[in-house]
Amino acid sequence: MGILTWIIFGLIAGSLAKWIMPGKDPGGWIVSIILGIAGGVLGGYLGTFFGLGDVTGFNIGSLLLAIAGALILLFIYRKIKG
Repeated sequence: MGILTWIIFGLIAGSLAKWIMPGKDPGGWIVSIILGIAGGVLGGYLGTFFGLGDVTGFNIGSLLLAIAGALILLFIYRKIKG
C-alpha cells in the first residue's frame, strides 16, 4: 500500500501546494498535480529515510510529508523554469 498511498497523497498535496504557493507556473494546475505526486513520493522517501514518518495509512503526518515534498519540488520547478 505504500507507493499507492503516496500517489494519492501526492494528488492532494499538489493541489494544496498550488494553493499555498500561488503564482504563475509554466505548466499550470496539471504540472502542479504531477509535481505533487512526485513530491508525495519524495516526501514519503525522505520522511522514512530521516525517521520523520512512515506510510502507515492516511494520517495527518503522512499528508504533511507529502505536502512538504510537493512544496519543495514546486519551488525547485519554479526556479528552474522561472
